Amino acid sequence: MPYDEALDLRISRATERWGTVRKKMFGGTCHLLNGNMLCGVHENTLIVRLGPEAGTSALDEPHTRRMDVTGRPMKGWVTVEPEGHKGDKLDIWLERAHRFVATLPAK
Repeated sequence: MPYDEALDLRISRATERWGTVRKKMFGGTCHLLNGNMLCGVHENTLIVRLGPEAGTSALDEPHTRRMDVTGRPMKGWVTVEPEGHKGDKLDIWLERAHRFVATLPAK
């Protein structure tokens, strides 16, 4: 299944101020900050890296599930269904991901 290119463009525009780099991965795209994966698109869903604690608590929110594109869930990552990243909701998820990934050492 192809990935949502419109969502990817929205992410690119929203994260350009942080100097992210876009890379094709998981059959979709990922956006990296200082060499660390920040977020991306898989099919029509947003994937965000929130860290272990925030990632676990985010699963209690509507339209979220564990990120699992390889058959093995990734800790600290959350998949957000389209209903959960419409409009301004995308910026909220991206800010949350940025807060965590900005604390990681550059690769």
